[in-house]
Amino acid sequence: MSKATALAHPNIALVKYWGKRDVALNLPAAPSLSLTLAGMETRTTVEFDASFDGDCAQINGAVLRGPKLARLSDFLERVRLMSGEDRFARVVSENTFPTAAGLASSASGFAALAAAATQAAGLDLTHEEMSVLARLGSGSAARSILGGFVEMRAGERADGQDSFAVQVADVNHWDLRCIVAITAEGEKSVGSTDGMMDTMLTSSFYDAWIAGVHEDMPVARRAILERDFMALAAVAERSCLRMHASAIAADPGILYWNPATVRLIHRIRRARKDGLPCFFTIDAGPHVKVFCEAGDRSAVEAILKSTEGVLGTLSTRPGAGISVG
Repeated sequence: MSKATALAHPNIALVKYWGKRDVALNLPAAPSLSLTLAGMETRTTVEFDASFDGDCAQINGAVLRGPKLARLSDFLERVRLMSGEDRFARVVSENTFPTAAGLASSASGFAALAAAATQAAGLDLTHEEMSVLARLGSGSAARSILGGFVEMRAGERADGQDSFAVQVADVNHWDLRCIVAITAEGEKSVGSTDGMMDTMLTSSFYDAWIAGVHEDMPVARRAILERDFMALAAVAERSCLRMHASAIAADPGILYWNPATVRLIHRIRRARKDGLPCFFTIDAGPHVKVFCEAGDRSAVEAILKSTEGVLGTLSTRPGAGISVG
């Protein structure tokens, strides 16, 4: 087979990934824990053909050039080396949600690319092997290989072969909802990779942030397994705010939030104090993701839609891992 199509979903980290122990191999400095989300998806087709004189790609109809194309081509070269495939490839990818805006499009993007490219190249990888490969494209993509609640292991080996994602609980374990509040249009001003590197190199809060992740992981894992919503709320908001604090403390400071982001933080905290079980998390971007039980989705959506600066909402639920075909 020289052509394949794969589907992947983004994931939202509840215990954040923000820092690397090896930049070249995209090895995380600490573990992380996420939920894969249905309701947003990336569909990617990869075709190898002897008539192509170079790799080419388009995302949502836009042709990739320059560093973005080079990053994708470097990833495809890894697949060629693994498989013995010597032809160039054409990649066509579509997202059903905003790209490069802080909604984990690189996670679903490289997960789908890994699945489609390996299938087209004739490889049959395990989920563990696919996770290792996806991580080389984007650290968070390793988690989107699997569905439900997923832990990314930081690993200890220098070659990164023990740094991959494992499932903590499957897609049917806990019927949560994640409502995404869109607070801006277009791509974010500082990409995740650049923001992460600047934080690592210049933030006086970085070491404390990494130490805190190791403390948060068992708390979050236990909250998920026991379906303890308020315990998960506490650890998720703590992880979110500490991650952003480390970025804000970089030199110069990296601030992904806009006024609507801050308004939503206060409104969600107030709603929870008033008796509505919900909590927020924010990745490297201005959008706010709010988690709640399935029965509280309508009430949470009403709060988000009525908040000044919210341009729209996306309703998601626990999603499956990659699929090919």
